[in-house]
Amino acid sequence: MKNTYLFVGVVGAVLSLLATPVWAAAGGLDLTQSTVGYAALLIFGVAYCLVMGEEYLQLRKSKPVLLAAGIIWLMIGFVYQQHGVIDVAQRAIEHNLLEYAELLLFLLVAMTYISAMEERRLFDALQAWMVGKGFNYRSLFWLTGILSFVISPIADNLTTALLMCAVVLKVGGSNIRFINIACINIVIAANAGGAFSPFGDITTLMVWQAGLVSFMQFLDLFVPSLVNYLVPAVIMALFVPKTQPNTAHEYVELKRGARRIVVLFILTIMTAVGFHAWVHFPPVIGMMMGLAYLQFFGFFLRKTLPRSLEKKKAAAMANNDDAALQRLGSVVPFDVFKRVSHAEWDTLLFFYGVVMCVGGLSLLGYLGMVSEVMYSQWNPIWANIVVGLLSAVVDNIPVMFAVLTMQPELSLGNWLLVTLTAGVGGSLLSIGSAAGVALMGAAHGKYTFFGHLKWMPVIALGYAASIVCHLWLNQHLF
Repeated sequence: MKNTYLFVGVVGAVLSLLATPVWAAAGGLDLTQSTVGYAALLIFGVAYCLVMGEEYLQLRKSKPVLLAAGIIWLMIGFVYQQHGVIDVAQRAIEHNLLEYAELLLFLLVAMTYISAMEERRLFDALQAWMVGKGFNYRSLFWLTGILSFVISPIADNLTTALLMCAVVLKVGGSNIRFINIACINIVIAANAGGAFSPFGDITTLMVWQAGLVSFMQFLDLFVPSLVNYLVPAVIMALFVPKTQPNTAHEYVELKRGARRIVVLFILTIMTAVGFHAWVHFPPVIGMMMGLAYLQFFGFFLRKTLPRSLEKKKAAAMANNDDAALQRLGSVVPFDVFKRVSHAEWDTLLFFYGVVMCVGGLSLLGYLGMVSEVMYSQWNPIWANIVVGLLSAVVDNIPVMFAVLTMQPELSLGNWLLVTLTAGVGGSLLSIGSAAGVALMGAAHGKYTFFGHLKWMPVIALGYAASIVCHLWLNQHLF
């Protein structure tokens, strides 16, 4: 954010969920050259710097943006009140709140399901299986990478990356070199896997909810996403030894209902897609209906708990199985609302602050400045490539917010391109995506910014290859 365009790009970047700036045609004021406008830019810039320094400051990222959003809108309200057009600002803030509510409820349901699967020990069982199979380092490198690519389209890239990182840390032990390169591989794979699914990343979810790309059209990005992962992975794998790590097998028993919760989650995804495709309602309506599936299943588990305990206890006593008696904890009650409380509330509140800050800056008129430069003066393909590079520095979520707020006139091919670049561009640096930032915390001192930076040329090769692949395979969409 040291030059004007980059800073305004960051600002516009966070200008997102506003899909259609209804206030622009309703008497909005151009305050880009005003004291209030400059003050808003400064406040947002300071807040976002604090967000980027979260790991070092130990300050949760939601706090600065929540405060900044309140101050920015207070200044806007004062100015619009003075000009007698406060109703324009009111419509703008209501529009932003509606957009945020859709994103909040959608993510809340998805996070609740992921939390439920974690509580039922599904992820622990997967981790134990991988550790206990006796794979060598190179095999684990490929296994964790491929699983990250496969799981992230459903479970989101952040959750997938943390799961696979836990496996790498357990197996790698004190082998810092292996842990670092394996974590880089996981970040690349999780971000690439999330790029071709609305459920894989917040950026793809926003594009889908905006109605710009249909659910099935995201599959056109599968091959480019796969290329984005495989190109750097093949090169990095050459530097991973085939030696055998020292690991001990651990038995993990799934809690009752674990597999059925996975089925319910898939059914919830299908419901959300159905609402969007058939009746053209926001996908969040289907997700909230899917939450009801989980609630009713939780009720079933609680009501049948005594009977399940008796059956398991009787079977264990009949077989004289002391170990089974000790494992009766796997038959435990299930509380949906406790799972809701375990959602990543700091992230959800951070999105609120981002959306409201962006909404305020858009109403001030800065969005038009960025849109004019990027999508009127540049070729859209090059603009979308730059969006991906910017996402490596700023984080892909605010960058995609910016593009959606601009609402440029783009072909389907270009909307898919910006979805791809914003999703996988964050892999270029460890701070460019939620997966990378989370792994720097989970593998502190073993997976680092500079450790990731060393492999950036290889990752950039995959980034370029995925763009070329998309332009070649999907040229009919441009």
